Amino acid sequence: MRVVDARLRDFAELLRQNGLRVSPAELADAARAVLVLGLEERDELRSALRATLVKRGTDAGTFDRLFQLYFMGAKDLVDGLQSSLLKQLEEEGLNEGQLEEVAQALLEMPFSPLAEALMNGDLGALARLMRQASLSVDFRGLQSPLQRNFYARRVSQAAGATQAEAELSRLVARLKEQGFDPAGLEAVSRQTSHTLRELEEAARRVAERELQQRDPERRAQGDLAFRNINSLTPGEVDRMRTLVRRLAERLKARLSRRRKVKRRGQLSVRRTIRKNLVNGGVPAQLVFRTRRPERPDIVVLCDVSDSVRNVSRLMLHFVYTLQELYARVRSFVFVSDLGEVTQIFKDLPIDEAVDLATAGKVINLSANSNYGRALQLFHSTYLGGITRRTSVVIIGDGRSNYNPPQAWVLGEIKRRARRLLWLCPEDRSSWGFGDSEMPLYARYCTRVEPVKTLDELVRVASELVPS
Repeated sequence: MRVVDARLRDFAELLRQNGLRVSPAELADAARAVLVLGLEERDELRSALRATLVKRGTDAGTFDRLFQLYFMGAKDLVDGLQSSLLKQLEEEGLNEGQLEEVAQALLEMPFSPLAEALMNGDLGALARLMRQASLSVDFRGLQSPLQRNFYARRVSQAAGATQAEAELSRLVARLKEQGFDPAGLEAVSRQTSHTLRELEEAARRVAERELQQRDPERRAQGDLAFRNINSLTPGEVDRMRTLVRRLAERLKARLSRRRKVKRRGQLSVRRTIRKNLVNGGVPAQLVFRTRRPERPDIVVLCDVSDSVRNVSRLMLHFVYTLQELYARVRSFVFVSDLGEVTQIFKDLPIDEAVDLATAGKVINLSANSNYGRALQLFHSTYLGGITRRTSVVIIGDGRSNYNPPQAWVLGEIKRRARRLLWLCPEDRSSWGFGDSEMPLYARYCTRVEPVKTLDELVRVASELVPS
């Protein structure tokens, strides 16, 4: 049961990684359901886990896909092992006397469960052994196809492959000692070796499916969402834009669900007493103050200098979608000058708007980066629009060409705003080297995150659209 609990915790973690919220209490309910039902009946197991772990109908498709990959049909993995050793030897042309001699040796020798299932071609037993082996292996470290063979060996060893191989070798040796026909002995050796190879292949299929279910969308996207944005080719950048739009759609759906939830305000004691006068003053009906919905504002400043041009175009696609999510978004681009592109993003299709924002029509793109000057321009012109409801997002590498950083502006923004987020397309290890002012800027921000991949952008974007 301990192994099953560990497996369920791993499955719950995969659900969380794919956007499902699973609480410890729900996981405990799932464990109790598995204890009652067992793991053999997959349909019943799927229904039980879906009932205990899935709260929203929109998550059912994701759950079903992960369940299919995680609790795989083990019989599909042993399709190559479809007949017994005697049947295979009969197809090899051994006569009845030779087959009877092999059968007698099989009866006289003790075999482990795996070796016995292999010799008898018992797919049901093989499927159970493979499933048990996969349950006993911790796959959480499996992140790369290069690790597949290593984990396949661990699965086969957990199933008892080492012992089974030794037992099949003893079978061949025993037949040889008994003076078995050399041609027949070669056939027996060939078929046992073939059976062991098929077992290894089945173990590799287990590892392959485990690799897929670690993150099925990652495999479907060819790891593009996990690639460094700066290393993408032009064709991959175009594909990445599609992924950014999908991210925006998910955020929009989440925001829509959040707006449907009616939030109550504080209890109104005076109105509650008045309403319950007919009940003798017993507060049978509570009255709450109407809570005015907050209208969060977002202000985005995006660096479009040459050093981050590839990143900034993708980020501007994301900024464009934020204006579709929120009614009050102001968007700015900067290099040394600062220019507002809010209206451009409202009036034009996404590709045209991004092209115009990065084509030098709004600000001078030939200038060298000067974060201090851009921050001062924002302070002198737009700071008055920052309120306690405003989330300010700055996108850039913080490299200011050794110009004065003017970090105090960030302090003023943070003091007035709800939060100040900085998304940096460079690793933390490179901050502070050369003309990087990121260590200084980070002191004034609510949160600073390296965002080099779409996967990291997804994680940070959740800050803007809380679930």
